[in-house]
Amino acid sequence: MTERHRAAVLGSPIAHSLSPVLHRAAYAGLGLEGWTYERFEVDEAALPGFLAGLDAAEWAGLSLTMPLKRAVIPLLDGITDTAASVEAVNTVVFTDDGRRTGDNTDIPGMIEALRERGIEKVGGAAILGAGATASSALAALARICDGEVTAYVRSEARAREMRHWGERLGVAVRTADWADAAGALTAPLVVATTPAGAADALAAEVPEEAGALFDVLYHPWPTPLAAAWTGPVLGGLDLLVHQAVLQVEQMTGVPRAPLAAMRAAGEAALGASGV
Repeated sequence: MTERHRAAVLGSPIAHSLSPVLHRAAYAGLGLEGWTYERFEVDEAALPGFLAGLDAAEWAGLSLTMPLKRAVIPLLDGITDTAASVEAVNTVVFTDDGRRTGDNTDIPGMIEALRERGIEKVGGAAILGAGATASSALAALARICDGEVTAYVRSEARAREMRHWGERLGVAVRTADWADAAGALTAPLVVATTPAGAADALAAEVPEEAGALFDVLYHPWPTPLAAAWTGPVLGGLDLLVHQAVLQVEQMTGVPRAPLAAMRAAGEAALGASGV
């Protein structure tokens, strides 16, 4: 009898998540029979009860999206240094001894996505926006950026937050007002972490010879900024696939998750949804 293993993505809202498509494609590609991957609508208030009801012998792991990445930390037995560096967990792995360990695969996922496009080092970078995704971007840039990072934000509170993360992660961070965000577009690498529509007006300001753009959105895609970009472009699906590869490997214990098959499944799902 095939042993059954369960995994799922939690968050609120969650109906849009592509994680089930990616993880199921990985299971198929790896020949893992009996593995299931679901999605559950879970907010911060419901999270403790949901975790308490899981049987560690049956569950292999969880993927977490907003608003749970920080709320889950006190409910775990431990977190990795990577997750601790940004105080955000997007991956929970259940071990044989019943422990629940949190990790953050967004950071190495972003680095791997850039490496796939031949971007291993940059002399400087700009981040559009602030918040959890921006802090993960800063953590990734701490490993590949040799120069200053400028964060374009909408408030002094956000500016203080980004400077705090810069100090914590060892990154030289300068903050600038969102009104001057067009200045970001000349950076060697631009990481857009803003919600859909927030950076659309910048599309008209893209220089003729731009560096690389990593726009973390995947729906809708391409964004106006990505469509207008004149240099290399990475999108949210690139990040999602690479971080999911790392999640699959951690949860299953099987190396070399099938990146190409997972990306193809994600692209097919987005195409089917009319994105």
